[in-house]
Amino acid sequence: QVQLVESGGGLVQPGGSLRLSCAASGRTFSINGMGWYRQAPGKERELVAAITSGGTTNYADSVKGRFTISRDNAKNTVYLQMNSLKPEDTAVYYCAGRVVVGSTSYEYRYWGQGTQVTVSS
Repeated sequence: QVQLVESGGGLVQPGGSLRLSCAASGRTFSINGMGWYRQAPGKERELVAAITSGGTTNYADSVKGRFTISRDNAKNTVYLQMNSLKPEDTAVYYCAGRVVVGSTSYEYRYWGQGTQVTVSS
């Protein structure tokens, strides 16, 4: 079992920045990688950024160049630095932990409670 707790959300003006944090506890050894999802009202949940156990990062095209995912293994924490925020970034952001399934695939099995990010004037 893994527990994930997000923090750092809030209200920010367009062009501003926020840093989200996700603290992991429990059986963190089972985590292969971490990701940040977001879900806006009336929209499907989408994967925004991901980082593998090897440090490889991937980003959705909509946030590439503006968001940065990073980790601090000593603190069992993953971060999402969000710069140049736009109103369309408004969503509930979820931290997720990925685990190996079988020998050829992965799935996000563990989820945080979500933190609200609102970008508005």
